[in-house]
Amino acid sequence: MKKIDHHDVKPGKLDYCQITGSKDIFEAIDLGHQPPCDSLLTIETVNQPEINYPLRLMISKASGLGQLDYAIDGKTVYPSDYPYRAGISKPLQDYLLGFSGDVNNQFKIAPDSLCVDIGCNDGTLLSGFKKLKMRTIGVEPTNMAQYAVIENDIKAIQAFFSEAIADLIVKENGKAKVITMTNVFAHMINLGEVMRGISRLLDKDGIFVTESQYLLDVLLGNQFDQAYHEHIRIYSVKSLVTLFPYYGMEVFDAKRVGAREGSIRVYVGWKGKHAIHKRVKELLNLEEKSGLFKPETWAKWREGIQIEKEKMMEFLYTARRKGKKVVADSCPGRGTVIFNYYGIDHTLVPYISQLPGSEKIGKYLPGTHVPIVDNKIIMKDQPDYIIILAWHYADYIITNWKKKGLKSKFILPLPKFKIL
Repeated sequence: MKKIDHHDVKPGKLDYCQITGSKDIFEAIDLGHQPPCDSLLTIETVNQPEINYPLRLMISKASGLGQLDYAIDGKTVYPSDYPYRAGISKPLQDYLLGFSGDVNNQFKIAPDSLCVDIGCNDGTLLSGFKKLKMRTIGVEPTNMAQYAVIENDIKAIQAFFSEAIADLIVKENGKAKVITMTNVFAHMINLGEVMRGISRLLDKDGIFVTESQYLLDVLLGNQFDQAYHEHIRIYSVKSLVTLFPYYGMEVFDAKRVGAREGSIRVYVGWKGKHAIHKRVKELLNLEEKSGLFKPETWAKWREGIQIEKEKMMEFLYTARRKGKKVVADSCPGRGTVIFNYYGIDHTLVPYISQLPGSEKIGKYLPGTHVPIVDNKIIMKDQPDYIIILAWHYADYIITNWKKKGLKSKFILPLPKFKIL
């Protein structure tokens, strides 16, 4: 497979479209210099210097790609002790298991076919394919691969996905009928390496299914918190339709799905193997009509975000003056972006609570140093207000707290500041 130089990005400044190489890109928003969102601090490191990196979201007019203008090496963003674990979130667990069922129902994958999940985390998604009698292999660079093996009995290779890993899988297991990436394909700095690996791994009639945050929903939902260093790219359908022909593939279907308040699930195969669904053209037209690739559209978006930021900060300062206790619940990566961009530290919000069993408990948010604690403290404290940082799961989180008898009021930071 021919190597395309601008698809292989080195860490550092990125001043061109990663898909086309065009320098005709413009700024959507500048979120300042921030630490990687999951570089959580320990009691030993919280008083040591931190490294911050530029965090700007740019838009490519030519390809329709959203991307950061500074790339961080994958080993820095995803250290071996990376704390995110999919399986502890019941809504996410249910969603991922449903994902495997949806793919199987749509394509009638034969039992014993090989499914490879790249960025498999703790193996939750692959456990759904395994129940469908498929052979499963996960690729995961962090220690979460151990959970896939131990808790879900999934074969997992602890490594960053590459051409060499693809060759190893093919040699030992044959080619894959299904390759999946859920919130991974947008995260990998070495796009060319990944694409060449997929090309080697995907069977002649296989399908690649990728799901990522959707640029149109970032725009419509004021989701600036989707721009963080793990999300080196934020895809539109236009950008994906532009990308895959470089490698002899094409997008043959695309669906908007509700995950994370707006994601795009895209189905890819070798060129000519699948009929192109009308949804692809419909979404391409919708993106153009929405002004998704126009600087003036994003300028208006930025103004709206600044208004919501001012509302939140005015509320927090007023609450502190009045002696009201405001805490936060749930600690996704996007929460780090919100706290650092807004400037919310422990004097305004004394802690962020997290589900029991989370690897994040006992650590501190990078940048603002807010401690992360077990959420059992909430019932004891009975705070006046709780900020739901995983606001995309707000209904589920709030319902659970109310069932437990919590009387606190809840705050949603996005898409509009709201007190419930």
